[in-house]
Amino acid sequence: MSMGKPLPHDSAPMHVTGAARYVDDIPVPADCLHLCFGLSDVARGVITAMDLSAVRAAPGVERVVTAVDLPGENDISSAAHDEPLLARGEVHYHGQPIFMVIATSHRLARAAAAKAQITIEAKTPILSIEDALAARSYFEGGPLTWSRGEIAPAMAKAEHIVEGKIEIGGQEHFYLEGQISLALPQENGDMVLQTSTQHPTEIQHKVAEALAVPFHAVRVETRRMGGGFGGKESQGNALAIACAVGAHLTGKPCKMRYDRDDDMVITGKRHDFRIAYRAGVDARGKLVAVEFDQYVRCGWSQDLSLPVADRAMLHADNAYFLPNVRITSHRLKTNTCSATAFRGFGGPQGMVGIERVIDHVAHKLGRDPLELRQANFYRKSRPQETPYGQPVKGFILPELVKALADGAHYAERRKAVKAWNDAHETVKKGIALTPVKFGISFTLTHLNQAGALVNVYADGSVNINHGGTEMGQGLFQKVAQVAANGFGLDPALVRITATDTSKVPNTSATAASSGSDLNGMAVKAAVDEIRGRIARFLSSRTDVTPAKVRFEDGKVIAGETEMTFAEAARMAHENRISLSATGFYATPDISWDRTTGTGHPFYYFAHGAAITEVVIDTLTGENRILRVDILHDVGQSLNPAVDIGQIEGGFVQGAGWLTTEELVWDERGVLRTHAPSTYKIPACSDRPDVFNVALWDGENHVPTIYRSKAVGEPPLMLGISALMALSDAVASCGTAYPNLHAPATPEQVYKAAKKVRT
Repeated sequence: MSMGKPLPHDSAPMHVTGAARYVDDIPVPADCLHLCFGLSDVARGVITAMDLSAVRAAPGVERVVTAVDLPGENDISSAAHDEPLLARGEVHYHGQPIFMVIATSHRLARAAAAKAQITIEAKTPILSIEDALAARSYFEGGPLTWSRGEIAPAMAKAEHIVEGKIEIGGQEHFYLEGQISLALPQENGDMVLQTSTQHPTEIQHKVAEALAVPFHAVRVETRRMGGGFGGKESQGNALAIACAVGAHLTGKPCKMRYDRDDDMVITGKRHDFRIAYRAGVDARGKLVAVEFDQYVRCGWSQDLSLPVADRAMLHADNAYFLPNVRITSHRLKTNTCSATAFRGFGGPQGMVGIERVIDHVAHKLGRDPLELRQANFYRKSRPQETPYGQPVKGFILPELVKALADGAHYAERRKAVKAWNDAHETVKKGIALTPVKFGISFTLTHLNQAGALVNVYADGSVNINHGGTEMGQGLFQKVAQVAANGFGLDPALVRITATDTSKVPNTSATAASSGSDLNGMAVKAAVDEIRGRIARFLSSRTDVTPAKVRFEDGKVIAGETEMTFAEAARMAHENRISLSATGFYATPDISWDRTTGTGHPFYYFAHGAAITEVVIDTLTGENRILRVDILHDVGQSLNPAVDIGQIEGGFVQGAGWLTTEELVWDERGVLRTHAPSTYKIPACSDRPDVFNVALWDGENHVPTIYRSKAVGEPPLMLGISALMALSDAVASCGTAYPNLHAPATPEQVYKAAKKVRT
């Protein structure tokens, strides 16, 4: 059995030796050209003049392309057709591409682009939430509201009411490998693209539209990405389309790679939110009514903002039953880069809102926030429904949280933190335990499907292709283990090849934490088909029924007949038994109506909880995470080593979002934090000295692949405990509620502590 074994990532040796090949490592033909965009230096305006003569005359330049030169659709959007590849008369954010240079080298293309003389009649940009509200600059014409129960009567009867607001910043993906694409023109006008993308099929479709050719004329291949985190779900479209157009116009291969500064300026980020809340509780501290207004700064185009905002609303309850609730989402259009998918896809922002409410209520009542959280958990027996009407089944947080709190000595440590704070005036500590209940499935129902192609060769080796993409998360290793387990083989005999739109068509993005769930089941279906064929063949030669033919330890056993898997494969081939099969999987039991906010959008929920302990210097706001204890639910783990790595990385990324990673735009709409020098992702030294991660021992209550659960996104929300722990530390400075915003940078912590003291 290979399932459940902590095998290393399939590319781990190549990662550490530098042998792993990324798009920028692929040898290109000698005549390959390189592209660069010319960008707007104004956040909003009308292009009144454009002199590109100096660009065309620059060394190495072969062609300069503007919107009028494009052969097909001038659009890179996921669905809304509102995001041109090159600006059409107007610009909508600082950094928007206006033209592109095709030159003989990357350096010469960049140098040439800088020579453009473009005159833009500037207009007042809509930059902030306040600007957008004042201008009623909305997507979909206005806010969207989902509600349940009777808010006003319930609020009127509440024993206590809290209200406030929290600002939640965005986040730069900061994948190690930047956005990059390579287009290779073929005969008959076909195009092959090597690109760093989470969604090869979308790249295929958008390139086909841009070239005005059928989908079959475009093939997209992705072997691996150096990180994605949602930032390569739609943001790679521009580079792939530009390269394909360049290759079409010149007849030569074209390559495009953003430098880090350009990458940060051009591409979208996590959506920043403002969440205003009002909540009522009874005498026991149980929530009786909650009102949320979620203000979402979406940027200049829709991109994926609508489903992101939807998922924030869907996770506004997190782990808590809200009998009477109203959630209003304001999807605001602003002159900033178009915000996009980021690990958690709106869910983290929604969760921060309700965790802030619980924290605020606990402070008002003078009670331990953990007690309030436990008191408001969904009921395990006789499942209660979410605000959108889905019964919460398989809810394990009551016992998981208790196990974590007891095992990590939460109560004793909380007393020790209070004793420390009573004895120290300047340096304060804080501790918090926060839970996670995260819904698994795409909310756009048709995306919950996957296909796979499995080929067994006559020597017993196995080749697999599936629709998922590998971005360092270990998907390929997990899927290889699924296939190896089905055939009873050592995973070393299973090879997974680059994701390829010509092998498995019509794929969904590797997103929504669904990579293993969907592609693992599709591969298992194909493996089961081939196993069945071999078993039926051997059954015809023995008196053993197909169901009793066993595949284990590299052998195939049919009664008294025993042979290696390689021998069985060779025999089947020689007897003209097909050893190739496709597999398909569609997630069952899901439905969703986003207009009414009702349905069953998730197949199941993943759970987890984290305790974070922090220390702050109230004179400077400097702070550190001292210790983290995590207990996380991945069902029956496909690979504990990979899963624990995802949990550790997810927590650090979530904590970074809420503590150090600050995006700053100036009054002209210019991103000032556009490089590692000004944007602080967590470094190795920022990890806690004590970092304990354990997996919850259980299995999924629904039949997923070997009863496992998704692990990609849920751990990021464990990082919310870091923000709540910092709030706890600040609260010890006085009696007022800290009202700490995110990211809780040293400046924010210092100001909040000073305000609490005064």
